[in-house]
Amino acid sequence: MNTTPSSPVHSGSARATALAAAVCLLASGCSGSGGSDAGSDADTAGKASASGIKVALITHGAPNDAFWELVRKGAEAAAAKDGIALTYEANPDAKGQADLVRDAIADRVDGIAVTLAKPEAMKSAVAAARAAGIPVVGLNSGIDAWKSDGLLQYFGQDESVAGQAVGDKLDALRAKHALCVIHERGNVAVEARCAGVKKTFAGRTEMHYVDGTDMDAVTDSVAAALRQDRTIDEVVMNGAEFALAAVKSVKKAGSKAEVATFDLNKDLVKAVQSGDVQFAVDQQPYLQGYLAVDAFWLYKTNGNFSGGGEEPVLTGPAFVTKQNVATVSKFAANGTR
Repeated sequence: MNTTPSSPVHSGSARATALAAAVCLLASGCSGSGGSDAGSDADTAGKASASGIKVALITHGAPNDAFWELVRKGAEAAAAKDGIALTYEANPDAKGQADLVRDAIADRVDGIAVTLAKPEAMKSAVAAARAAGIPVVGLNSGIDAWKSDGLLQYFGQDESVAGQAVGDKLDALRAKHALCVIHERGNVAVEARCAGVKKTFAGRTEMHYVDGTDMDAVTDSVAAALRQDRTIDEVVMNGAEFALAAVKSVKKAGSKAEVATFDLNKDLVKAVQSGDVQFAVDQQPYLQGYLAVDAFWLYKTNGNFSGGGEEPVLTGPAFVTKQNVATVSKFAANGTR
């Protein structure tokens, strides 16, 4: 596993209480530049007691995926601030991801942050970490599994709530027929989003499965669905790069359908600005990575549990539209949104 540099990295709802906890966690994890000598001593002591801590961040992200680079950047920023030796590994295959967790256990890390896109496949590896006395926190995927699997804390978006919010948004936009495109069958987060859309959207919601490993195939499959049913007036994608592919699909099919998506990156921001994408749901991946790593510093130095170990800390959903995208664009340009 590759260790990140120790030098600082410079970078630019239904559960409102949990969202507030995220803000509190972020604030409490940052060292202050002022205050009394006693406060400075406390900060110094905290950093000293956490020095040398090793944390492994292990996700189901695909190589070179812009979304996971945002997660990684947030994690690296927190690690640099806290003096944590961070390793990042990823494997989109659930068995491969579980093996990475076992490798981290063998490396005797002090903490593991992990995504649970396919919780059943990860259960035994997480249990092995707990048996070895290694604290584990969850992020991004697995909001319905983190407590039962014994994780200390969870940072991410409630995908069912996010999906329901999109359903309400489509009603407000007077959409009638939505195609919700799932690029990874069995991924609990992606499936929950589309199920949430269907739950609240008054119009028709149709699930459409594609091979997310082949972007050309995604474009062609969505275009074919649009040609086959001209009543589809909204295409809901589950990732920024997939949304950009769907924009091509709409043009290829000669459809008048709008494109909306979950997740955000700098290219998607431009698409929202131009009107090619109607809106995006931002779950703030940079924040997920940051909070997951910073949580170990807080746990090590002060025994803190965000959400009291009982509730997740929500990082989304937040809608990015043409009306508010300018606020986000400067951060996206910096590579942190």
